[in-house]
Amino acid sequence: MVIYLPELSADPCQFPSPDRALSEPDGLLAMGGDLSVPRLQQAYQQGIFPWFSEGDPLLWWSPSIRATFEPDTLKINRSLRKQLSKSQYRVLLNQHFAAVVQGCSEPRPSQAGTWILPPMQQAYLELHQAGLAHSVEVWRDDELVGGCYGVQTGLLFCGESMFNREANAAKVALCALQYQLQRFGGGWIDCQLMNPFLQQLGATTISRADYLQRLSDLGQDSLAPGCWAATELPESWWYE
Repeated sequence: MVIYLPELSADPCQFPSPDRALSEPDGLLAMGGDLSVPRLQQAYQQGIFPWFSEGDPLLWWSPSIRATFEPDTLKINRSLRKQLSKSQYRVLLNQHFAAVVQGCSEPRPSQAGTWILPPMQQAYLELHQAGLAHSVEVWRDDELVGGCYGVQTGLLFCGESMFNREANAAKVALCALQYQLQRFGGGWIDCQLMNPFLQQLGATTISRADYLQRLSDLGQDSLAPGCWAATELPESWWYE
């Protein structure tokens, strides 16, 4: 099957309308361009994200169905609460962003390779340095055991990836992320594509049109000052 895709120009603001994305493969919208901070910022503000494998051109996506968490939907259940209490996890924010991205790029049993290639790692590190991308880090003593990262767009956090080095560490990171966002006026998390892990945690799906409307509404406001200036969550944040 031959696929004809628009190729992006040098102008980082120019993307095709998301409703022009292909239905097969679902959401594929455009190719080319670059991973500069201005282009990535524009992409997220329009409901578009990059995703490509080694050897592929730079590909841009806007799926017809998005997985999202609404505020106050990620809960710490009793068994995980007990584990948190015994394990003495610490949750830090933005202290080791590059290490979180590296953790997310590590091969997984269910995957033949990684899409978080060195150019992607560098691009999101530059977004982080620009104050647009953030990490949540789950630590046990001096070991990073899990985390997640993504891009803040208004009141919506666009999650990119997460990882575990211990069971449940990614879940802890997600719950901690929503806790922190809600403290400062947010709580919405975009997870891009549904999978069994997200579904088990309570993620729901919405259409592209509804997602873009939500993105527009949430993009008009911003989190209260201090959300991403914090370096660590309170010791017993999961009890609040």
